[in-house]
Amino acid sequence: MKELKSENLFDFTKTIAKEFFESAEYPWELLPGISDYIMKLGETLPSEKFDRIGDNVWVAKSAKIAPTAYLGGPLIIDEDAEVRHCAFIRGSAIVGKGAVVGNSTELKNCILFDSVQVPHYNYVGDSIYGYKAHTGAGTIASNLKADKSLVTVNFRGEKVETGVKKFGAMVGDFGDIGCNTVMNPGSVIGRGTNVYPLSFVRGYVEANSIYKKQGEVVEKY
Repeated sequence: MKELKSENLFDFTKTIAKEFFESAEYPWELLPGISDYIMKLGETLPSEKFDRIGDNVWVAKSAKIAPTAYLGGPLIIDEDAEVRHCAFIRGSAIVGKGAVVGNSTELKNCILFDSVQVPHYNYVGDSIYGYKAHTGAGTIASNLKADKSLVTVNFRGEKVETGVKKFGAMVGDFGDIGCNTVMNPGSVIGRGTNVYPLSFVRGYVEANSIYKKQGEVVEKY
């Protein structure tokens, strides 16, 4: 299951939370500790680069924040990030350098690596999106099963226990998710993979592949 390990999904040098990722083997193990880590890290951020604008909310001076955006803590918005009109950041979130959080996009208990783009009407809950990951308009990372049971990851026909009840999606570096796609709880998208618009994703999708629909995944050439 090495493909599911954090180091095989993400380049740790492309996030302010590098130390955090080095502390866990699998990325979903980090989800319960995101809030505490942000509060710890926030206290160490240099005042010449970051403003503390509320309860446990740190925003880089170079970030661009729309006046209509809601910023709930604990939260770190890194340098040159952009948070657009009516974005709703509920808290426990890290927005990476140069990342874009679009209009009416909602973030909750998640980490966006540097240069991630979640531009329009996205929901990102209990999820981690790697370096330069991109999601089309209306993409949803569904984070809770209907029966409220613990989430498992379907990895090549094997169920991998995660031990967490809320777990949306892990999108590897350079992952590109098409418009109006739903990633079901426990989705893991490998590095460099493209997902067609209007997809219904469940389980692990191989790295460097194209997900056309459930049961039809082809390798990139």
